[in-house]
Amino acid sequence: MANHKSAEKRARQTLKKTQRNRFYRTRLKNITKAVREAVATNDKNAANEAFKIANKSIHAMVSRGFLKKQSASRRVSRLALLINKIA
Repeated sequence: MANHKSAEKRARQTLKKTQRNRFYRTRLKNITKAVREAVATNDKNAANEAFKIANKSIHAMVSRGFLKKQSASRRVSRLALLINKIA
């Protein structure tokens, strides 16, 4: 365990950041999974609705600093390609 006051603070910050990152990582997987499941059932309307939510959430994660801009663009692009394939 930490011996200095600053090290104790850093340990607390690390715990909080780890929990926050775990939340966003799980959320990212779940919204991506929702789009992929809608595509798997060939339901274009459900896929588009899930994609709207995913797109908004992924770009919100960029503004919060969880994802880099290019990573978000790549994820959204790949989801869009999946949806366009079922057209």
